[in-house]
Amino acid sequence: MPDSPSDSPKRPRRRLFQHWRKDVPAGITLGVESVPDGLAGGLLAGVNPIYGLYGYMMGTFFGALGTSSAFMAVQATSAMAVVVGDIPQVQGDDGDTALFTVAVLTGLIMLGLGLAGLGRVVRWVPNSVLVGFVNAVAVTIVLGQLDDITGYDGTGATRLHEAVDTLVHIGSWNWYAVIIGAITISLIVVLERTRLGALGMVAAVVLGSLIAVPLGGVPILSDIATVPAGLPGITLPDLSLIAELLVPAASLAFVGLVQGAAISASTPNPDGTYPDPSGDFRGQGIANIASGMFSGMPVGGSMSATAIVTRAGARTRLALFVAGLTMAVVVLALSDAVGQVAMPALAGLLIVVGIRSFKVSAAKSVLRTGGVQATAMLVTFVLTILIPLQYAVLVGVGTSLILFVVKQSNKVTLRRWIPNPDGSFTEEDLPSELGHEQIVVIRPYGSLFFAATPIAEAQLPAVGATTDRSAVLLNLRGKEELGSTFIALVDRYSERLATADSRLYLVGVSADLAAQLERTGTTAKIGQDRIRITTTTLRESTLRAVHDARAWQEED
Repeated sequence: MPDSPSDSPKRPRRRLFQHWRKDVPAGITLGVESVPDGLAGGLLAGVNPIYGLYGYMMGTFFGALGTSSAFMAVQATSAMAVVVGDIPQVQGDDGDTALFTVAVLTGLIMLGLGLAGLGRVVRWVPNSVLVGFVNAVAVTIVLGQLDDITGYDGTGATRLHEAVDTLVHIGSWNWYAVIIGAITISLIVVLERTRLGALGMVAAVVLGSLIAVPLGGVPILSDIATVPAGLPGITLPDLSLIAELLVPAASLAFVGLVQGAAISASTPNPDGTYPDPSGDFRGQGIANIASGMFSGMPVGGSMSATAIVTRAGARTRLALFVAGLTMAVVVLALSDAVGQVAMPALAGLLIVVGIRSFKVSAAKSVLRTGGVQATAMLVTFVLTILIPLQYAVLVGVGTSLILFVVKQSNKVTLRRWIPNPDGSFTEEDLPSELGHEQIVVIRPYGSLFFAATPIAEAQLPAVGATTDRSAVLLNLRGKEELGSTFIALVDRYSERLATADSRLYLVGVSADLAAQLERTGTTAKIGQDRIRITTTTLRESTLRAVHDARAWQEED
């Protein structure tokens, strides 16, 4: 007997809570671990560390409401935090408002892409660009913590210059801060190997902060920011900042979505199916809007946090809700304790995160792939270190696309197909020049866009003094359309052949390409009878054109 209407709403609730014995501990583990991690994220972004914690809290909770992935933890990733740190408006006098505004803008862009079903947009980010970006971010994270772990405020135009300035002023370092940072790093490495696992980071930061108390003179979180004993209120974005924050928001959305897409592709849902990337776009968009509205920094899908919650035993998205609530409890009940966290301890945590972010094997793989990919990776790496990150990632993608176009334009090859009696073809090099009553079938390999046209034209058989009553058959099977530059080449070559009483046939032409040739006037110039539409039988249109060309040559 079917369930009554009153019973049906309980079904999702039963599914959500049916694994609570595993989800609750997993959520608490992620929530506790995320407290120092969130503070470190804010520190990395150069904003009030509590905004990083708010971003973690709101992103994790509201992201779980909207993502297609049951396990995607939406938090402030290191890469996004570094991008935020390079936004001048966020670091200015009105930085708080700009931070919340750019978070909302980032969310709106993500949400818009998700609603439009554009999960495939991440394919525009080549792996070489991503590897260069991630490794440069790792360097930036480590360099950015030298101030807090040494107690010396380095100066310079870039993080690299600041790091050099810090290193040459070793005599001005706060050695108590250095000791606390070194102890924290050591404790993280040791404690994570124990049964504490991911909580080893939390324990290391707590122990490092406790050791700093008797030393004195070690900066703590409350020295640079007020840690409120309550949840954040609603903050509205500043509409006047939208124009100047649009590019940074687009870059943040791009970085966050690419990192989130890696989770969508590698972490299946409990039923074994993989999440919809567009659905995860929407969830990350909702999380960012909520983060910005509640005093948080921009967030995105975090691979490390997702790995923590799944390794801790999560079975449903309930674990993410518990993680968000756990952070809220810490903010409400332990704000004084949070304010006592030693800044060098947080810096030590971030240095560990930065070092672990290096993708050495991935970089070696890209270098072995080829010059184009290696160049794209190196350009992105250098730019990410030297210029603001919101521009570096976009320039890296643009550079990769330009190099791809250049490479593809040089890879166009024209080959001759010689028909055999049994209907098959033998492939060989093209003749340099057409002769008397030749039939030359040409098969192009590669993309026939504008940059490739000169390369293709140089390979065509020349129309010379001995050329007479020859036929050239250009097989275009698989080409749905041609660029205007290549169409102009077809027109020119057809005219050259006509001056030598020879003909050009276009064979294997699709319906869409035939319509394009008709619109551009190419069909009228070549002749309708020399445009052969492709069929479901391979090479049928080519063989028919060969037969017709021979019949024409045999005419009196």
